[in-house]
Amino acid sequence: MNNQSSSQTHSTPLPRREGQGSGSLKSTIAVSLTNYLDAGAIVAGASGLTLWKNYLELTEMHLGWLNFISANCLGAAVGAIIGGFLADKYGRKFIFTYNMLVYMTGVLLIMLSVNFPMLLAGFLVTGISVGVGVPASWTYISESSENNNRGRNICISQMSWGVGPMVILLLGMFFAPGGYLFGWVESLAHSCLGADAAEHAVNVFSSRLVFFSLFVVAFIAWNLQRKLQESAEFTAQKAQEKKNGLIENIQLLFTNQVAVKTVCFLAGIYLTWNLVASVMGFFQPHIYETAGGVTNEQANWMNCIQWAIIVGVTLITSKLIDRTSHKLIYVFGLVVAISAWLIIVTIGVNGPVGLWAFAILWGVQGGTSVQIFYALWGSELFPAKFRAGAQGLMFFIVRGLSAVWGLLFTYIYGEQGEGFTLAAYCMIALLAVSLIVGILGAPKTRGRSLEDITKERYGEEY
Repeated sequence: MNNQSSSQTHSTPLPRREGQGSGSLKSTIAVSLTNYLDAGAIVAGASGLTLWKNYLELTEMHLGWLNFISANCLGAAVGAIIGGFLADKYGRKFIFTYNMLVYMTGVLLIMLSVNFPMLLAGFLVTGISVGVGVPASWTYISESSENNNRGRNICISQMSWGVGPMVILLLGMFFAPGGYLFGWVESLAHSCLGADAAEHAVNVFSSRLVFFSLFVVAFIAWNLQRKLQESAEFTAQKAQEKKNGLIENIQLLFTNQVAVKTVCFLAGIYLTWNLVASVMGFFQPHIYETAGGVTNEQANWMNCIQWAIIVGVTLITSKLIDRTSHKLIYVFGLVVAISAWLIIVTIGVNGPVGLWAFAILWGVQGGTSVQIFYALWGSELFPAKFRAGAQGLMFFIVRGLSAVWGLLFTYIYGEQGEGFTLAAYCMIALLAVSLIVGILGAPKTRGRSLEDITKERYGEEY
């Protein structure tokens, strides 16, 4: 797609800017808490659905609405397109200063919910906040990183996306009725609600505590992020241009041929992969139980182990990505992902060998996932003028279509997993498209400055 040459044939990296060097790792960790809270909100919502259903006497339609407007779907999609363009208009620090306050408001609504409208509002506000923060966080990490550490910092950000589900899932298991810490939860619930509190009210208290943990992390993230300095890349771009209108930036994104081609390329690799990953993120324990035939507790523990594998492999990837061919790592991850699904259509997952092989391989691919390269290339291949806006637009498209695909997947999969093999073939086809598009269009940006990449692709005016 791009005729880019390697870093060795370009000018040496620009002098280090304020916020880079040793500070880039610190700022990366602070901003990466946004990803922890994104994944944590999705898992916390999914793990507590049954408890809220019993407490508020909800129907399946109610649950469908909660998923549809949550951080996993529409809420995040709407937030991303808003947050991306706001970050380009007012700066990345603007998002970090206020967005966590919105997130805490959403989580607080969920924690205190006593009826469905409150719960729905909480899921929606939390989802919008998640979407607002994602494009700004990926953009800031790239813009505040050294040229030879940009990939590492993106991987660290991705690790928090693995730690979030793992921690929240463990808390949900320990706090839930029958869990190791439910006795303590029960005592706390009675002390707050009264000794005569109904059983369902006591049980759902465990979900309230899980969301409270997200509230605490969000408060910590807000205190860290609001102290960050503005991105030097954004500040320099802001000082150079005479006009920085929001509408103008949107028009530039849709009229610049290079930008449009880049959107198509990134959507080609990320959308196809995310359609598979979004299903696994929300339905994986259910798939293990119905298609794999394991208990709920076994499915949750397998999911936790898989997330631990993802975190470990991502750590290894962070050590390699800035000195190894991006295309090589990208291809490796997708080959492993396709191999995991091929196991399903050959030996199946209704036995321990096939089930564990699938879980381990899917964990390995998660540590070298397409999302790492989408976050990296998405922040490298657009100019600072509409860098966050472009990512917000793509995140909007991906999360929105993932919501629709989730509904279609349940129809293909069936009530008890009778359509799992057909679903597996669909997953293989989607992953194959992501593999082919990535091989054909993977850019050569490793070790190069964002300014260098922008000038080559868009010219001096950007």
